[in-house]
Amino acid sequence: MSLLATDDRNADQVAYWNGPVGERWRNRQPDQDVLLAPVSDLLLRRAAPAAREVVLDVGCGCGYTTIELARRVAPDGRVLGVDISAPMLERARERSPADLPISFIEADATAYAFEPGAADLLFSRFGVMFFAEPHKSFANMRRGLRRRARLAFACWREPRKNPWLMLPLEEACRHVPRPPAAGPEEPGPFAFADERRVRDILDFAGFAEVRLEALDLSLDIGIGRGLDAAVETATGMGPTSRALEGQPAQPRAAAIESVRRALMRYQVGNVVALPGAIWIVTARNP
Repeated sequence: MSLLATDDRNADQVAYWNGPVGERWRNRQPDQDVLLAPVSDLLLRRAAPAAREVVLDVGCGCGYTTIELARRVAPDGRVLGVDISAPMLERARERSPADLPISFIEADATAYAFEPGAADLLFSRFGVMFFAEPHKSFANMRRGLRRRARLAFACWREPRKNPWLMLPLEEACRHVPRPPAAGPEEPGPFAFADERRVRDILDFAGFAEVRLEALDLSLDIGIGRGLDAAVETATGMGPTSRALEGQPAQPRAAAIESVRRALMRYQVGNVVALPGAIWIVTARNP
């Protein structure tokens, strides 16, 4: 592993995203880009990257948002993509156009020494909910921002408002044991669901003008390819995949069939769209 910097309390996340999960996300990169395109488009509009700006893309994954940011700040700006997952960064580097001002580092944003006061924008699409000590992480990232620089990130709201993730899990758990639930402040996809907690973290880290915008979405988990693709998405990623991992063949097959029957209710042609709910969080470095 070639992490440039890491915080010991994030060791579990480093191991997680450099194991089979990181490999799956890398392999599913084209589908994930399509699935999350509605979020990416909204977040890019709110962040408003402009020519000549310097941008930090934290939790950049396979590089979709990094590339889009670079297109907007090119040719005289630059974007630094930061992630702890070597498999996903490998894919990000493979797909990045050579003529765009992009660099990637494998590092933990909690501990990485960002160039002080250099960036105009701190950006993240679902990449900031996995820190063990987010107050510390955001304080460190803020050091890389110039005065009046912007912050813009997307995170999931509470589980009950995200059936696209939770409905398949509920169906699967009719047949397999439910995985241990993460606490509301433990690292995970819903760690920033509580508006008060997000404000507390950002206030502690020194950000100002904090705003949380609640948005409801419709996410096509079939990515335009119908029911089979929706079942693959629902059972191959996220909490349902964790519930199914390592289960015997018979209950696993029964769980997948239950997921299929549930998703059929949402199928319209080749679209299988379920509700999702996010916060778009914006702030400034004073």
